[in-house]
Amino acid sequence: MEPTLLTDEEIVSQIVSNRDTQLFEILYERHSGRVYNKCFSFVHENALAEDLTHDIFLKVYLSLKSFEGRSKFSTWIYSITYNYCVDTINLKKKTTQKLEEYQYDQVSFTEPDDAELFCIQIEVLTKILNTIRPEEKSILLMKYQDDFSLQDISDSLGIGLSAVKMRLTRAKQKVVDLYNAKSSHITA
Repeated sequence: MEPTLLTDEEIVSQIVSNRDTQLFEILYERHSGRVYNKCFSFVHENALAEDLTHDIFLKVYLSLKSFEGRSKFSTWIYSITYNYCVDTINLKKKTTQKLEEYQYDQVSFTEPDDAELFCIQIEVLTKILNTIRPEEKSILLMKYQDDFSLQDISDSLGIGLSAVKMRLTRAKQKVVDLYNAKSSHITA
């Protein structure tokens, strides 16, 4: 069978069993664009996004034996991408000047409606997403940009469904609160 007609999972199996490194090029071609775009959404620099993409694919290649097939290969590779980007951003923040963090001093027991997020202008939303913690940004991107199910997010982050729901609720609330604070400064 033509290697390009194989599923990702079949290619991974062949790479692991036959050590056929040329098959990895197919996986790279299939997924590198999306991995690069995710990296760029975190770092906003072409060269750094390219470096991160290269590092991620190296990590994926070295970790292929650990892919168990419990989720789709694409979900697995994108969870590696998110985690790697979050780790990189956190490391970058530790080594550069520390930015003021939004102090979330209220505990909200009501979940913001998704419609509130969708009403926020894209430019403002982009600025707000760049101010929240990378972990919060990644869970929002998984849910609303990549359309991950709660179970996919749970699998990707290695946390329970209730933790996913709680983190998603808090991240949405933070975005809505930041937007409302920004809007009140504009109208004041």
